[in-house]
Amino acid sequence: MSESWTLTVRLVDIGRGGLTLTSEPDASAWPAIAKAIGVDALQAVKAEVQLKPWLDGAEFEARATAIATQTCGITLEPFDVPLEARFTLHFLPQASPNAPPEDAREVLIDPEGEDPPEILDGDVIDVGAYLIEHLALEVDPFPRKPEAVFEPPENGGVLSPFAALAVLKTPKDTH
Repeated sequence: MSESWTLTVRLVDIGRGGLTLTSEPDASAWPAIAKAIGVDALQAVKAEVQLKPWLDGAEFEARATAIATQTCGITLEPFDVPLEARFTLHFLPQASPNAPPEDAREVLIDPEGEDPPEILDGDVIDVGAYLIEHLALEVDPFPRKPEAVFEPPENGGVLSPFAALAVLKTPKDTH
């Protein structure tokens, strides 16, 4: 997924003072990012990322924004929606003494708690992949234009799914 937004940082590049990045992928990458997050199109994609030392890894604070074009589920017309993802992640190298052992990495879900740290395979954080992933979480899976109103069909007949099948049924020949 990160091929569409290539932005990587090595842990050693973060340093003691941290690292601040601003990234705007090329407009040529927007279609691939749009496809990755499940929207029709994207524009004005940008991110601000702050990386700071955390234990023997890194803390990653980010804000990613974009304008997404989606298709309204009622009118089937395209419309633009602003997306904004704000998130914080923690990373630890695999060899870290602070990382839980491989066999103890059971996932316990606490909706109010912090996410557990990400364990890196090497010493590189694929910043672009995390930005895309969190933008995807902001996409409405059932988009609706603000002024779109669903009008149910008039009750002119039976709304049962079997009503359509009944039309196909031929009467039995009684002769």
